[in-house]
Amino acid sequence: MKLFYIQRSIANKIFFFFSEISLFIQISFLSLHILIQNPSSMTQEMIALPTATIKGEVKDHYLDILTPEALAFVAQLHQQFSTQRKRLLEKRQKVQEAIHKGILPTFLPETQHIREGNWQASPVPADIQDRRTEITGPVERKMIINALNSGAKVFMADFEDSNSPTLENCIEGQINLRDAIRHNIDFTTPQGKTYTLDEKHAVLMVRPRGWHLVDKHIWVDDEPISAGILDVGLYCFHNAQALIAQGTAPYFYLPKMESHLEARLWNDIFVAIQASLGIPQGTIKATVLIETILASFEMEEIIYELREHMAGLNAGRWDYIFSAIKKFIQYSDKIFPDRVQITMAVPFMRAYTKLLVKTCHKRNVHAIGGMAAFIPSRKDEEVNKNAFAKVKADKEAEASLGFDGTWVAHPDLVPVAMEIFDKALGENKNQKAETFSRHYAVDAYDLLNFAIEGGKVTEAGFRLNINVGILYIESWLMGVGAAAIYNLMEDAATAEISRAQLWQWIHHDNVWLDNGTPVTASLYRQYLPEELAKIKTYVGELRYEAGKFDQAVQLFNELVLSPTFSEFLTLKSYDFI
Repeated sequence: MKLFYIQRSIANKIFFFFSEISLFIQISFLSLHILIQNPSSMTQEMIALPTATIKGEVKDHYLDILTPEALAFVAQLHQQFSTQRKRLLEKRQKVQEAIHKGILPTFLPETQHIREGNWQASPVPADIQDRRTEITGPVERKMIINALNSGAKVFMADFEDSNSPTLENCIEGQINLRDAIRHNIDFTTPQGKTYTLDEKHAVLMVRPRGWHLVDKHIWVDDEPISAGILDVGLYCFHNAQALIAQGTAPYFYLPKMESHLEARLWNDIFVAIQASLGIPQGTIKATVLIETILASFEMEEIIYELREHMAGLNAGRWDYIFSAIKKFIQYSDKIFPDRVQITMAVPFMRAYTKLLVKTCHKRNVHAIGGMAAFIPSRKDEEVNKNAFAKVKADKEAEASLGFDGTWVAHPDLVPVAMEIFDKALGENKNQKAETFSRHYAVDAYDLLNFAIEGGKVTEAGFRLNINVGILYIESWLMGVGAAAIYNLMEDAATAEISRAQLWQWIHHDNVWLDNGTPVTASLYRQYLPEELAKIKTYVGELRYEAGKFDQAVQLFNELVLSPTFSEFLTLKSYDFI
């Protein structure tokens, strides 16, 4: 007999009864356990499965997603692949220790045969051949409708950096995607405005959480489940057949990988999912975000490992900047200037995007450009004019490099990006057939050339990192992972860059502001209350008092002032939600 335990607080002792499900109730001093057994699905295979435990308030409709069969499916995936995942995370630490000791990353000699081999990835499906403009956003119901209706070719629904991973957000997100796939989604505001899904809409892709994250709300035996396995497993279990019936398939964006071995793990999981669900191998397709500097040295190997499931690579620019700062955080000769000065035109960013396009087209997959995060102002047309000009220049640069498409964060930017790529592509669906990018020459020196002409650390940049970092973390703690801050749609990468730069500047004694002021922890403490006063004015006193700014400041102080640099802020922040 297979037992599933759904743990709930005593204050919410609600018992669910539904067809073919019998409930056995055990009440302990601290919690209520509902034991669910499904006689119709008690097979010999299920007896060997691990126990799945749900911790937190489980609303009635969550059980449509967290069915016994779905929990068994993701629990078995976790059990099968968790050891491999942990070993890869340990390998990350060893590589980081080597970098701290002065061993710089380079192209792997043991995989030279792959880089020089004559091979290509499997063909990309017809419905994602044209990806000239993609829009991204969290798995919130209204956002899903608006993004799918935006006119973009692809919508990436995000469980990762733009999603605060509360149980509610993650399960409601799965419900919203299920409803959208079945054209059974709508949303009505408190003011009575209704949003519905158009018949013709963008192709859906999903970004799961990265390998370093677990979901503390769902445990498999005695440990929390891998968050990425949970996101992908639930999505495929409930939607793979429906997507295939519509002529599409489960499509994913895979984040924050640091090596081709991590891509191999995803490939193994896709193979297992397809075998378990009885769908053809190669049905699932994935685009990999190249958003760590280590992955830039293994792009061809990553495509190779996922070649049966590969759709392309994406230039995840903001996390890439964070990764560059993080990996070399101990190097006093690799101090980065204000983040606004780290543009796509600086040497290491230019090299990485050129190599990405070259690699993708060499292997017949798509190269997708980075995010335009601007949010148009409803009040200031001058702000819009300047911002749209920057977005246009950014997208023109990407198109001229050979990218096949790009990302935007707001529906109003879709026509801006679309016009530029329409002009670049003409009658073609992509630029994979072009040849000029094949001659890009990029070596390890180029990828690590962090020199930025005229780069400097300014008081304005120092203050901005404090201000925006705290604003975003507070938003994340409040359950909002995509935060509109100063006309930009910010996600976790913003706060990561902000706190990483502050840590780097403070913990090296060779950093001065451009006005001659030495950067110290005392300077941070001096500016902090001044920036908090600005934040209070920006959000309003009522919102400030009702929020979690005290917790956000506590977290931010720890991240910035601790003698040890924390790898991901979300790992520390997760305890607070």
